[in-house]
Amino acid sequence: MASILVTGGAGFIGSHLCEHLLRGGHRVTIVDSLDDYYAPQLKLANLDEVREAGDFEFFPVDIRDTGRLQEVFEKTQPEAVVHLAARAGVRASLLDPDLYVSVNVQGTLNLLELSRKYGVHRLVFASSSSVYGQANHVPFAENDPVTKPLSVYGATKISGEALGFAYAHLYPLSVVCLRIFTAFGPRQRPDLAIRKFAHLIEENKEVPLFGDGSMQRDYTYIDDVVAAFERALEYHGSFEIFNLGNSRPVRLDYMVQALEEALGKKAVRKPLPPQPGDMLVTYADLTKSRRLLGYDPQVGFEEGIRRFVEWLRLKNPPHY
Repeated sequence: MASILVTGGAGFIGSHLCEHLLRGGHRVTIVDSLDDYYAPQLKLANLDEVREAGDFEFFPVDIRDTGRLQEVFEKTQPEAVVHLAARAGVRASLLDPDLYVSVNVQGTLNLLELSRKYGVHRLVFASSSSVYGQANHVPFAENDPVTKPLSVYGATKISGEALGFAYAHLYPLSVVCLRIFTAFGPRQRPDLAIRKFAHLIEENKEVPLFGDGSMQRDYTYIDDVVAAFERALEYHGSFEIFNLGNSRPVRLDYMVQALEEALGKKAVRKPLPPQPGDMLVTYADLTKSRRLLGYDPQVGFEEGIRRFVEWLRLKNPPHY
């Protein structure tokens, strides 16, 4: 089995992926700075969940710290890298663009350069549907131009893909970029709408709804995301980009309705103006992902919401 280094492994997607890799018998190394974008206690709790699946090495390292990151590569000698670590959040990227560029661009360059230096054969990069930005049509296909991002966050993900292509072209390093469309499920980040709204509904607090409710997101259940990352680790090719969505956009007002039904409680809606940087719709064309990656999402939106609420009620996690 392979030795795999996962950056951002204490996060939502990363912790689920690490659990899956450990159960598959792989040797897993987790690098995560435990930054303060949301409560580090939640990330430490995620690591406790991962530990139930098997032993792993954990390094609390910032991916901008080249020296410490090199020590990790030297010690663990990974065969593959899954690069999930990033400063997250579209709106927050508008408030501190320098931070987002330094973590998401320089950090990605550091991972690529160390992967080259230490003979890593494959790097899987977590990109985002945010790269599509001001798109001219839907659904979004991987060969669409990505030259009009609507946020600094989206621009940093475009940069990460471009760096990945350069390294795959120049060196014997396979790079697969996965454009994730709004992942959700158990352990979802507390700042993301589904988890945030669920807590607010449970506590009979106002749910902030930006815009007229028509904004649409292509929600992707965490199990389907993890399955795609596993396939990407096995993909044979120099460089490729794949969409990871469900290919079914869901309106904001319907998302709230689905939460109400699953929770058995009505939301107290608070209409607000649209937020800068928000895309009106995300919608994944999965033709290429199905054909080349064998990606086939299994969990529909309503079933995913039901599973999420079941976890929320069972675990009763804090929301800092």
